[in-house]
Amino acid sequence: MGLSLLLGILLLIFATKPALAFCGFYVAKADSSLYNQASQVIIARDGRRTVLTMSNDYQGDVKDFAMVIPVPVVLTEEQVNIADPKIIERLDAFSAPRLVEYFDEDPCNIKERPNFSLAEASFTSSDEQPPTESKPLGVTIEQEFTVGEYDIVILSAKESDGLMKWLSKNGYKLPDGYYGRSSATPYIRQGMKFFVAKVNLEEHSKTGFHKLRPISIAYESPRFMLPILLGMANAQGEQDLIVYLLSPKGQIELTNYRSEKIPSDFEIPEFVQSEFPDFYQAMFEKYHRKEPNVALLEYSWNMGKCDPCVANVLNRDELKQAGVFWLNKASNSQFANRSVFLTRLHLRYFRSSFPEDLLFQETSNKEHFQGRYIVRHPYTGGLDCDAAKKYRTSLAVRQEQEAQTLADLTGWDLEEIYDKIDFVQTIPIPWWRELWDKE
Repeated sequence: MGLSLLLGILLLIFATKPALAFCGFYVAKADSSLYNQASQVIIARDGRRTVLTMSNDYQGDVKDFAMVIPVPVVLTEEQVNIADPKIIERLDAFSAPRLVEYFDEDPCNIKERPNFSLAEASFTSSDEQPPTESKPLGVTIEQEFTVGEYDIVILSAKESDGLMKWLSKNGYKLPDGYYGRSSATPYIRQGMKFFVAKVNLEEHSKTGFHKLRPISIAYESPRFMLPILLGMANAQGEQDLIVYLLSPKGQIELTNYRSEKIPSDFEIPEFVQSEFPDFYQAMFEKYHRKEPNVALLEYSWNMGKCDPCVANVLNRDELKQAGVFWLNKASNSQFANRSVFLTRLHLRYFRSSFPEDLLFQETSNKEHFQGRYIVRHPYTGGLDCDAAKKYRTSLAVRQEQEAQTLADLTGWDLEEIYDKIDFVQTIPIPWWRELWDKE
C-alpha cells in the first residue's frame, strides 16, 4: 500500500439467467491481482479456536514497516508462525470469480436439446515471561520475541494516547497526523491486547524474499471478529479486503453487515473473453457504488471439488498451511477436503461505509455458489437446413440480450458494446412459408 505504517487492516486483519449447468471450460479468472490496495486474510475457525493469516501488499522500505493488530488474548511465541505466501495465492486462485465458455452445437444435427439445470453444482495463551510496564504511558509489555523476520511485542494499554506515545517513543513510525488519535480506544475498552510487529532487517536479509511474508497467529476466544477500524486511521481512500473463511461446518456469515452474492451466471458477449479483468472490475465497482456497505460473496463451496476448477484442489499439506487444524490424519485426503468449507468475501471499505469491525458466525449452510460468467460461442460450420435459419434468428436475439446484460452489469455504453460484437447475419424467412407449410 506504500504506507509508512500499516496500522490495522493487515489486521485481523438483469437479464434472464441461462439454463446451463455448472462446468463448461474455464478460460479466465478475476483474482486479487486486479486490485492495487488489497489486503488478504485467511481465517480458519472451529468453535473457539482460530488461526488467522494476514497478508498485505506493502510497497515501502521494510525498515519503515510496522503493524498493530488488536488480538483477544496474550499470544506467546509458539502461537505465531510465518506463512508461505503461496498459500494465499492458492486460495485466491481456487476461489476467484471465473469466466467459462460453451460452444453451440450444429443446429442441423440436434435431435433433442438437453434440459440443463444448475448443478449442486489446541491453542492456549500463557505468560511465560514476566510482563513489564511503562507506567507513565499505561502500556505493559506482555510478551516480546522474534519469529522469522519479525520482531514482535504483545502490549496491553490503558488508553489510546499512551499507546501511540509508546509506539512513537520505541521507534514505530506513525503516519503524519496520527499521533494522539483515539482509534485504539474501543479495543482497550474491550480488554483486547495489541500484537505489534516490525521487520528485523538482519533476519529479513536471510530470507531471500523481496516482499514481506504473511504472519499466522493461533488462539482461542469466543470472539469471532476481524478488526478493521484501526487500519482506517491512516488509510488513503478506499481499500479492498478479501477474506477467505474456512470452517468444518459450512458457510461463514457476517452478523453486523449485510452480505450479498455477486451477480453471477450471466451470459455476456464473446469479446469479454479478452477483457475479463476490465469487465469484473467495472461490475464490482458498479455494485459497490450501489451498496457501499455490503460485503460481496464471491465463492462458497466445500473444498473436496470445484466446478469448473480454476486451480487444482488444495491438498492436505496446503490446507494445514492455511490454518486448517481439524483434519483427521488417518482419513482419506479427498474426503478430508470435504470437511473444509470455503467462504470468500470481498469488500471495499472506508470508515463511512464500514463504521464497525467485522463480526462473523459459523453456519451449517452448505449452499454452493461461485461468481461465474458465461461466453457461448456460436456454431460457425455450414448451416444448410431449416433449423439453421431458426438458429440464426435466435442467435441474433441472444447477442442483443448479451449486449444489454453487459451494459446492465457494468454501466458500459451500449453503443460501444455493439461495436465490439460480431453480430450474426440473419436470413429472413420468406413471408409465404408460414402461409403454405410444405413438408
